[in-house]
Amino acid sequence: MPNIFTNFPVGQQLWPQAQRRSRNLQEGYNFSLLENSSDTYHFSVLADTSRVHTTFNEFAASMPEEAFFILEFYTTEPNTNDQEPPTPTIHYSPYMPIPEILATIEPYWDRLMHDGFVGFGLANNRSSQEMFFSEEKVLTFFTDNHLRLTNQLAKAGIPHRADLLLHTELGHDHLSLLCLEHENLPDCLQDFSDRDLDYAYFCRELIETLGMYPVEESLSFFFSRKEQKLIEEILCQSPCYEEFSEDDFGALLLDWNDFVQECCTSFDGDLWEYRMGLQLRDMLHHVISSCEEPLNDRILEVLKEPDEKFRQTLIDNRKRLDNPGTIPPDEHFWYNGVIRNAGHELRRDLIRHGWYKA
Repeated sequence: MPNIFTNFPVGQQLWPQAQRRSRNLQEGYNFSLLENSSDTYHFSVLADTSRVHTTFNEFAASMPEEAFFILEFYTTEPNTNDQEPPTPTIHYSPYMPIPEILATIEPYWDRLMHDGFVGFGLANNRSSQEMFFSEEKVLTFFTDNHLRLTNQLAKAGIPHRADLLLHTELGHDHLSLLCLEHENLPDCLQDFSDRDLDYAYFCRELIETLGMYPVEESLSFFFSRKEQKLIEEILCQSPCYEEFSEDDFGALLLDWNDFVQECCTSFDGDLWEYRMGLQLRDMLHHVISSCEEPLNDRILEVLKEPDEKFRQTLIDNRKRLDNPGTIPPDEHFWYNGVIRNAGHELRRDLIRHGWYKA
């Protein structure tokens, strides 16, 4: 194999001035401790497309039985007149058996691999393992078992380079497959129609097949295995929350965001269901109050956006739905008033409880 790495996916094109420096681009990986972590490592990998495929499957085989698939793609074309560059939309699948996910994405693999508007990966929050092949076509990993991963990369023939240079540090374009002349596509994509090469179509097919749902970028987070264990212990020690201790804490954060989204549009549940949503936020508050920095700060950062959305939808703040006692109102703000977009069942139950009486 030549020492100089030039085998980019076709959706990546170096600018001419960057090509003159391309002899500095070499296949390899580097890694370092994740910021604010003592046991989780972040890997960056620049590799041949076949090696990426092999490494992806090897890492997947070392994960627990289930994971969720991550799909990231652009829904708007870049516009030079826009003040801000477009950002991709992110979708997660439910937790599924990993062989089922791999079998589903295999027919799409070459398109996912080569399209410069698409990124994809696998993650399991409980085991603190994640890998992602970005639209920039850099393979990244998060893991607390860096020795196993370095061994996998060595077996795949990808060398360690402490001074690894990535093409993202040079001028480059990333292009959708439809931006390329058909004859310039790799052989594996020659038989696809323009429709099948359109990432907007094949990504939607994957979303439908895997039952994926959109996730806001601010809700992309990573907790180490040690942090997950700490959160589990905190929940185990509380009789109120013990039953949730084995749940994926990341899923609980997403559940609160989903509840807030429903409240911001139209909440169709009754008062019992509404209280269940508020009690979920109670549990998150309990975890935050029971752990130390930087973990509690990171959880608060994830909650910042949905919490603010919930504050904005609350009205009639002169009353509370709980019995606050000595708790400062701001500490449990989610009980201050009720949501603006209450459906008829919630309004009916609130009337029965005397909420609207003067």
